[in-house]
Amino acid sequence: MSETQTIQEQIQVAAASGTPLSIQGGGSKTFYGRTPHGEALSVSGHRGILDYTPSELVISARAGTLLTELESVLAEEGQMLAFEPAHFGDRATLGGTIACAFSGPRRPYAGAARDFVLGINCVNGSGEWLRFGGQVMKNVAGYDVSRTLTGSLGTLAVLLDIHLRVLPRPETEITLQLACDAATAIQRCNTLAAKSLPISASCHVDNKLIIRLSGMEQGVRAAAAGIGGEVLEAADDFWRQLREQQLAFFSGEQPLWRLSVPPATEPLAIEGDTLLDWGGAQRWLRSEQPAGTIRAITGSVGGHATLFRGGDRSNEVFHPLQAELLALHRRLKMSFDPAGILNPGRMYREL
Repeated sequence: MSETQTIQEQIQVAAASGTPLSIQGGGSKTFYGRTPHGEALSVSGHRGILDYTPSELVISARAGTLLTELESVLAEEGQMLAFEPAHFGDRATLGGTIACAFSGPRRPYAGAARDFVLGINCVNGSGEWLRFGGQVMKNVAGYDVSRTLTGSLGTLAVLLDIHLRVLPRPETEITLQLACDAATAIQRCNTLAAKSLPISASCHVDNKLIIRLSGMEQGVRAAAAGIGGEVLEAADDFWRQLREQQLAFFSGEQPLWRLSVPPATEPLAIEGDTLLDWGGAQRWLRSEQPAGTIRAITGSVGGHATLFRGGDRSNEVFHPLQAELLALHRRLKMSFDPAGILNPGRMYREL
């Protein structure tokens, strides 16, 4: 019996008995979302690269494929996963990365994880094998289900095979650092964003605005001269540590919140320490403030707040949905997982 058939059979048995299933890959992202529960359904054995055509900038791999393996193969051809996903451990898998929709520092400038997903093969909560999208290009005439599955935390289907678009690695990269406060950094990032500059990452931490430029050497060096500041040595290590949350900022014991706000939003009046990422659009917050306070202030500027690490994960982790959106999520959950057995409650209590 194939790995796919084994997974289908386990889901079918669970659906018939109403047994909750907790989908597991490499275990590197179990901290994310509400506390998982249910009988373990492992997809770590469903691994391997299915197809890779460097000239077409596309790669297909099984969900259990280690992220390190995938990135190593791409690097040999001078290519990369442009959304620069975090690993959070050596056992990080492609399936877990896509299920969580994790995107790193390059996301605002190159695109999010879901922007690079061409297609997905999966098994729904009834044990049915389904295929969405394609392997070479976006060929969806209607609703793009692959994008919906990206970031669904396994609550809709078990991801089996994932088809991705990749990009060439940039010829040259330079990282600059400029001393300034958070308000100045936000203003500066939004001013630079309006110009045609090869910016590929920007963050503010320890009273320094740090900007990465990527592209052809001539254009990168011209942009660097125009921006000014000092060149940051060991820049690759800095961006890796930011992506993997290994900077000193992330070592505190306070709950870690991820705030998503319009990039031009001024610093928020929330007690705690803040690191600005994505040019100000993503803000990491270390704070002991009540969840309601953090979400009210973030929501007042048109944003939302996610409890990323720490805190009480038995309560709501993601920003509460309005009644209309929650009803839509419920209908979507019912369509894919009528018995409600796939990672129940991992995203929202009601799902």
